[in-house]
Formats: sequence, structure tokens, C-alpha cells
Amino acid sequence: MRLRFTKMHGLGNDFVMVDAISQRVAITPERARQLADRHFGVGCDQVLVVEAPQNPDADFSYRIFNHDGSEVENCGNGARCFAIFVRQRHLTTKTIINAETRGGMLQLHVHPDDSVTVDMGAPRLTPAEIPFVAPSEAPSYRLQLNQQELEIGAVSMGNPHAVTLVDNLDAYPVAEVGAEVECHSRFPNRVNAGFMQIINRNQIHLRVFERGVGETIACGTGACAAMVSGVQRGLLDNQVSVNLPGGQLQIEWDGPGKPVKMTGPATTVFHGQIKI
Repeated sequence: MRLRFTKMHGLGNDFVMVDAISQRVAITPERARQLADRHFGVGCDQVLVVEAPQNPDADFSYRIFNHDGSEVENCGNGARCFAIFVRQRHLTTKTIINAETRGGMLQLHVHPDDSVTVDMGAPRLTPAEIPFVAPSEAPSYRLQLNQQELEIGAVSMGNPHAVTLVDNLDAYPVAEVGAEVECHSRFPNRVNAGFMQIINRNQIHLRVFERGVGETIACGTGACAAMVSGVQRGLLDNQVSVNLPGGQLQIEWDGPGKPVKMTGPATTVFHGQIKI
């Protein structure tokens, strides 16, 4: 069959967007891997599949497959791309869109300049909810690796994140350390590893090693998790600019129990068809 798709990116974190409402298609992990392959497929970090919702309060549901075919709960950059995609596909004319994901419900607000603010919901900080193996909740934890010990913040934004403070982000071995953190036994579902350099109380630099993908040039949930971890440690204020290799996101959080709000762009690259 021929599959219609749209290639999009959020600050360079790129997606193959699939409309599974107006065309009949089943995206399996194997098909997701084929689409994501940069040599033999379309090429992307993640495949995002838009479907009809099960929840009556939602306008849409969508599923997210990593480059390796694993299905994950949430993706901030993907959420912004989703909001622009469903409007471009004429599936909705709404500017406030409610979406059902494996990580929970999201509300997205599309602005006139096509930037999108995503209400990511309240972060989950209890170890069992992340999930993370620890005796009790704390602002930071010690994590023993093969050759070193890290101090991390552990946060779920619908998907798990470990956040490490570093002094020199450009020189930090993100690929090597990130791969070890991703598969650490204390994270039963693996984890996204974020490495944060604080510039001041309202600005950070961030690189993220995403589970099932590797280092990406932008990660929306990673930006949210890093900001939350910095606030928990008393290092950041409640509005922060997050500088990622692919560009900048604005993150707001008013504290425990309150939702994290992320604002940033979403860009369409091209539309196409592929035989699967």
C-alpha cells in the first residue's frame, strides 16, 4: 500500500507524521523502523501516528514510535508538530486541541504565528510514578555508573527523565554517559538522559540522549524535565529559556501539582508518499 505522510521537525527533532484517520493504515514497530531509517526509509527520530480518540474529552489520539520501533508515552516536540499537522490536514480548525497519548491528556494552543504552547500536565516526581528505584522522593539522587557516580534529578513528563548538571556542556561526553544512564537498572523502562548547564536562573543549555534514539538536537519533554529538576534543586526560577542544539524553548512551571507549559515552533518540511 501507499502511505501518505508529512515530514516535520520541532527545532530539528524530526518526525514522520502519519494521518491514520483519513487513510486506513496500521503502523507496527517494524513499519515504524522502516519509515524512520535514514538510509532506506524517510528518516526521522520518531514516527507519530494520529488516530481517532477513545476518550470522549479528546479531539485526537496519537502514538509515538522511536527510531528503533519502541513505542513511548510522550514527546514535547512531537506534540507541537501534531497540533500544526492536524490543522494542515484539515482534520480540525480548532486552535485549542485536546490530545490523548499513552502518557496522558495534553492540551495544545496554536498561536497565530504557528508557535504552539503545550500544557504538559503536572510532572510526576514520586519514584514509583517515573518509574525509578529509590526509597523516597528527593530533589536529587546518586546514580552509580561503571566508572563514575552522577547526581541526577528524576522526573516524569509522561516519560522518564534523568537530569544531570554539568559545568561544560560542549565538552561533556553525552553519547557515552547517556547510553549508560538510558539502560541503568534503576530505571525499569529505560530513561531519557538530559545534561544541563545553568547560565543563570532564567536560562540553561541542554543536550538530551533519548532512549531508543540517541542524542537528538531538541527534546521538548527533556527541556520540561530539566527545568523542573532545576527548580526542585533551588537553582532556577519559574520561567526559563532552554537552549538546545536545535533552538530555544520557553518553559513555565509554578511548582508541585501545577502543569508545565512549553512554547516553541513546529515546522513542516515536505509531504510525500511511500510504499510500505
